[in-house]
Amino acid sequence: MTECTVDDGVEPLLRTILPPLVALYILYQSKYVMKLMYEFLFISVPKVTVPLPPKPNAENPIVSGPKGKQGKVICYDKATFRQLSEVADMTKEEVDEMCMKAKMAQKKWVQTSFQERRRVLRTLQKYVIENMEVICEVSSIDSGKAMLDALLGEIIGTCEKIRTVNRYGELWLAPETRETSPMLFYKSPTVEYVPYGVLGVISPWNYPFHNLMNHIISGLFSGNAVVVKVSEFSSYSAEYFMEIVKECLRVCGHDEDLVQVITGFAGSGQALVSNPNIDKVIFTGSPGVGRKVMEGASYNLKPVVLELGGKDPMVLTETTSMDDAISWTMRGAYQNAGQNCCGVERVFVYEGIYDEFVDKITKEVKELRQGNPHSAETRSSIDCGSMCMPTAAKRIQELVDEAVSKGAVIKCGGNIEDIDTKLISGECSVKKEGFYPPTVLTNLEPSMRICQEEVFGPIMCIVKVPGNSDEKCIELVNSCDFALGASVYCKDIARADNIAKQIKSGMVTINDFGCNYLIQTLPFGGVGESGFDRFAGIEGLRGCCYPRAVVHDTFPMLMTTSIPPALRYPVNFERAFGFGQSLVKLFYDESWW
Repeated sequence: MTECTVDDGVEPLLRTILPPLVALYILYQSKYVMKLMYEFLFISVPKVTVPLPPKPNAENPIVSGPKGKQGKVICYDKATFRQLSEVADMTKEEVDEMCMKAKMAQKKWVQTSFQERRRVLRTLQKYVIENMEVICEVSSIDSGKAMLDALLGEIIGTCEKIRTVNRYGELWLAPETRETSPMLFYKSPTVEYVPYGVLGVISPWNYPFHNLMNHIISGLFSGNAVVVKVSEFSSYSAEYFMEIVKECLRVCGHDEDLVQVITGFAGSGQALVSNPNIDKVIFTGSPGVGRKVMEGASYNLKPVVLELGGKDPMVLTETTSMDDAISWTMRGAYQNAGQNCCGVERVFVYEGIYDEFVDKITKEVKELRQGNPHSAETRSSIDCGSMCMPTAAKRIQELVDEAVSKGAVIKCGGNIEDIDTKLISGECSVKKEGFYPPTVLTNLEPSMRICQEEVFGPIMCIVKVPGNSDEKCIELVNSCDFALGASVYCKDIARADNIAKQIKSGMVTINDFGCNYLIQTLPFGGVGESGFDRFAGIEGLRGCCYPRAVVHDTFPMLMTTSIPPALRYPVNFERAFGFGQSLVKLFYDESWW
């Protein structure tokens, strides 16, 4: 008998051809994927044009902050403090009117198909990609961040959010089949996800573009209207950014009133939270204000999502590559001048690499360049921009001084008075009060305020882990009430996982930092002082809806529910109770199963 063998040249060919053929077959079998492919290939999206906000002008007056004449919010360049424009400090009546407009527009929007909603988001994504430099510049002016930080934080996160929602959103919001009970075996239970109606969002100032778009994307796709109260510190960009969304809705044939932007101070935010036409509130900010938002929402029994910041730890075990340790802690601590909810605020370095790490990181931080982040003359030479809030630098200095008074050591930076000689200005002189120097602190103790309070600034707090002890590290990491994110670096993955599992946090990454936010299928949020509930992922998108339980008959022509004669009114107690006991034994006695 002749042995059959595969020709030496045929086997590599099969290995090359078969995988794509199998992939094509699977793709063909997926009607959903094919539907998306058809949309993206054959249904075009319109082009959007939106007027740009006014550019910074060296002739404009210098202001001290957003407070101005009554009824107005002053918008200003965070690096130079020069005024840019004014927006309204909206009254309760104005907020109520906007909420009503959104509510009326949502009645029609909720009837739209997922394909129609995807087209709006695709139109938005097209605009973002074609205008990313402009969006980065406007964000930089309004928040003080470097242009690269704007690209990483404002653009990429928003584009990935749109991609994820367009790809998976319809699947996530589809009615979900649930298992039935033995007694009701002939029933088909499902869960539907019903849009709340109007989402009220209070967005922070640190990422003015992404924070505005984030909940608009998920809110619109899930069938809601969205009303956003922007911070008084990032109102310059709000009208432009919201006009992008409104124009996307208009060119796709939908009502622009579906989205609204509210400007103003605390009063306008309170009016939004208390408005009876707002069905759910999403708040990002401080724990103190978050508690007030909860209180305001409680009067109308509205559900609330709270993202209240973090004090995120980065753990560097003695096995960590020094190059990785330096590059990731630099990005984690100084991205957006440290003004990140999930930025690295505490670095726990094992004793085995502590001295080398401190020496090398100090040298690197001293080389950071700081100044006007958006000026055409300086943008290419700026690593670290300004603070967004005018009083932030002063508050940070108070935290540093308190720590030093209790034994902390400043390795570099740490003194706001020394910053003016190092700033890079460009055509408009920067205002030094808006900046804080990149700082490295060591010899820290958990009891210090700077180890317990969210700094939200360019401060790297380094804590030595004695004896390379994982147990001591976990104790130090968990000595803070904030619990948003964390990252653990260790070459032994099992050991890294063991450390991570004992850290109290809503998110954790192994041998990486911040990548979870670029995986928008994951939920984002924390526990403890960092808040509760989630946005992003299936949890966040479904969170824009309330779940509704629905039960149908599986075979209505054959079997439906009727009340047994023994249980009908008026009841014969002995007969009815005995019948009930028999049912319980039949379906729940373990001897049957």
